[in-house]
Amino acid sequence: MFATGIENSIPKIKGGSIRVDQMESCGHYRLWSTDFDLCEEMGIRFLRYGPPLHTTLLGPGKYDWEFADLTFNDLKRRDIVPIVDLCHFGVPDWIGDFQNVDFPQHFEAYARAFAQRFPWVQLYTPVNEMFICATFSARYGWWNEEGTTDQTFVRALTNIVKANVLAMRAILEVRPDAIFVQSESSEYFHAENPRAIKPAEILNSMRFLSLDLNYGHRVDSEMYCYLLDNGMTQQEYEFFLGNRLRHHCILGNDYYWTNEHRVSADGTTRASGEIFGYSEITRQYYDRYRLPVMHTETNIVEGPKGDEAVNWLWKEWANVLRCRNDGIPTVGFTWYSLTDQMDWDTALREPNGRVHPVGLYDLNRQIRPVGKCYRQIIHEWKDVLPVQSLCLSVPIVYPSEYEDRQALRQRAEARELRAGEKEIEREEA
Repeated sequence: MFATGIENSIPKIKGGSIRVDQMESCGHYRLWSTDFDLCEEMGIRFLRYGPPLHTTLLGPGKYDWEFADLTFNDLKRRDIVPIVDLCHFGVPDWIGDFQNVDFPQHFEAYARAFAQRFPWVQLYTPVNEMFICATFSARYGWWNEEGTTDQTFVRALTNIVKANVLAMRAILEVRPDAIFVQSESSEYFHAENPRAIKPAEILNSMRFLSLDLNYGHRVDSEMYCYLLDNGMTQQEYEFFLGNRLRHHCILGNDYYWTNEHRVSADGTTRASGEIFGYSEITRQYYDRYRLPVMHTETNIVEGPKGDEAVNWLWKEWANVLRCRNDGIPTVGFTWYSLTDQMDWDTALREPNGRVHPVGLYDLNRQIRPVGKCYRQIIHEWKDVLPVQSLCLSVPIVYPSEYEDRQALRQRAEARELRAGEKEIEREEA
């Protein structure tokens, strides 16, 4: 699956006084049809995309589907497969922030309502980058609740991952053959001296927390104590262990130049740049979860030479091929995003209006060199990879195939499977 995405981050900053809306600042609300044209021009049939949560979810059970109807019906007409991103770094004003323990239930209802309105949608990323969302909002103090303690981090992480799990359950009630593509940051922490070994070990355990909880994978003993010491209840932890949804999932992982870190003796970190690289860190995550993998985000700034992004794209693509050749079931690749973004040079903390030139296209919708390179990769590899491994494919139903006999049979079989899963869950409870 060759994919890109429409950046739809919506965190609040500056004590909640400013809403950062990347769809607005990047012009997507005005140019959404043009943006979909660009996807077709690239030969891209998979698009990470979602409606703006803060203007769609108006209150408990209250929704404004106007923009979603326009855009998703057009994607369906074009037969572009959306990987639906329902929550991207922010929540509506009336929910507040990720400390709100009612957020998971509200989000569950929203996910169910979306699936009912667009039953032809099969692929979802309910909550984008759960670990990063909790870290930036509730540990670094950058977004939303601007928390800086272990307690705010654990509460945000608990609520975010619970929301993701409940959303998956709700979507499966409507679309039993739904597939969930986690888009989660893949991290590694390098100790820069012997005194930093222990802090680095803790951070290298912590990086797995969101996926451990999401997949019902037991955390290690140190992380178990950390979670319970900082506000997660035993009942909440058992909720995560009790879910049986991992076999509906693809382990989507994101990798940027900033995803590896140098750790000092006092536990502070700074970006180290690429040391291990995508293939080695992906192997670590795959060894832990044993799920099919998709590279769900990468980019780099097009610098003064003009070829920095092209070189990074080829490096990441080579890493993806290395994963496949080493036996890791790898099913997709994504350059994120379709267009340049705004203010990501400060991680959206400052509303400076500075263009972040990482897109396949600039904000005037003119193709960048990396866009031409990605288009070439798609053209050259789209028919080669399936032939290399006929069994390494995802049972995707394109929008145009939703009512086909095979698709109906697939959903019926998936519904029976899900009924069996729920019966096992009830017995174990």
